Amino acid sequence: MDALVEKLLESPKLPELIDELQARMSEERARRERFYNEITEDQKAEFINGEVIVHSPNKIRHLEVRDNLHTLLRAFVQTRRLGFVAGEKALCVFPRNDYEPDVCYFNPGKAGQLAPNQLKLPVPDFIAEVLSDSTAQTDRGQKFRDYQAHGVQEYWIIDPDQQILEQYIRKGEAYELLQKSATGEVRSLTVPGFSIPVRALFDVQVQLQFLRKMLEPEGTA
Repeated sequence: MDALVEKLLESPKLPELIDELQARMSEERARRERFYNEITEDQKAEFINGEVIVHSPNKIRHLEVRDNLHTLLRAFVQTRRLGFVAGEKALCVFPRNDYEPDVCYFNPGKAGQLAPNQLKLPVPDFIAEVLSDSTAQTDRGQKFRDYQAHGVQEYWIIDPDQQILEQYIRKGEAYELLQKSATGEVRSLTVPGFSIPVRALFDVQVQLQFLRKMLEPEGTA
């Protein structure tokens, strides 16, 4: 970022560039306001770099993986009062863009500031995206960079076809790949105590077995 700013400051066309950027950002802000006014609850739509992206329906495999994680994470967080978990219709507002992640988590401090009728949510602490043919490039590109730059502390990228999980943790200003695996366990560093078998994301029977274990009262054999 600093190198980019320095390059612009050295340009003899800096005034013209600033005028052009200001004009474009003004137009983009107007489009973003229209997006907020026109989006409906039955749509999955995002606002990315000035464009409205309306997503097509997902395949069953994608839906199952997303639901497996959402169910496990939501049950864990709710029973322990660790914050708030939202599904794919949660509109998360970043400085420039608006995303609807497949699964996201807000810590107790952020969750305590949310109102029941709130439409626009803040930047989550944890996000998981399940790849699809139409979203993989954005999930690994634009979203990766935006999540990394604006404080999403943990990012999971889940490939439902290859059945592989990638877990990224924010270290300083950049993401670090903590693990890439189809087996074993994944332990969140952002959701306190949340640890699940990777196979629970892809196998509903493993998910159900682990969910029952998770919900057992402490001390139950």
